[in-house]
Amino acid sequence: MFGLKQNYSEYNDENKLVWSLLYKKQADNLNKKAAKDFLIGMQKMEFEPDKIPRFSHINAVLKATTGWKIEVVPGLIPDKDFFHLLSEKKFPSSTWLRHLNELEYLEEPDMFHDTFAHMPILTVQFFVDYLQELSKIALKHIENPLTVELVGRLYWFTVEFGLIQEPTGLRIYGAGILSSSAETDFCLSEKANRKPLNIREILENPYYKDHFQDRYYVINSYEELFKSLPEIDRLIEKAFILNKPPYGDITKFVCKMR
Repeated sequence: MFGLKQNYSEYNDENKLVWSLLYKKQADNLNKKAAKDFLIGMQKMEFEPDKIPRFSHINAVLKATTGWKIEVVPGLIPDKDFFHLLSEKKFPSSTWLRHLNELEYLEEPDMFHDTFAHMPILTVQFFVDYLQELSKIALKHIENPLTVELVGRLYWFTVEFGLIQEPTGLRIYGAGILSSSAETDFCLSEKANRKPLNIREILENPYYKDHFQDRYYVINSYEELFKSLPEIDRLIEKAFILNKPPYGDITKFVCKMR
């Protein structure tokens, strides 16, 4: 779609140092905090602290596990393009890395977030099936800004900030958490507000990008995510019917859902 590729030879010493610093800090932190399948995925990707990953190798791993691949993008892309790629089993990823003075916070996702935090979990079949079908739901009403908003909420609280209950304890699978050492610690602490997955509640409440999440939703399996799709489709279809042009405030939708 974009015709871009990873130019591996262009990574400089600062890029290599940034990857190394971020990797070492977060990989150690995630050892007993990340979901089991994420850690297994990291091993399959053969991520290393002193070597920026090659997309060619990641694509080989994804092809052999779930049939997905990376689509190189310049940065943030339009919602329609984003969901279209996901619906075709293509995960958008930047190739650029943040600067040394941006290690703690970056507003726009870079390659570390896209690759380190997202790619390992793409080896889980139920998870990528959920991701693909959620994107197809978004594309059904992509011209309706409320649909984009609602699917965005689901994506945010599952793909980016989701937690999973495993036999060994509560673990992280959301990429937004996995790429942040501070939120990794916070979301599993006693201070965090954690709830069972609740599709209606997620749809009825906005999210915020500029601070730790005020709630985290916990799943028991990735199959649970996949099986939530009929409910997601039904509720978003209802939202579309109730909110035809001209589109109103999202709070009007919230009132109609209850």
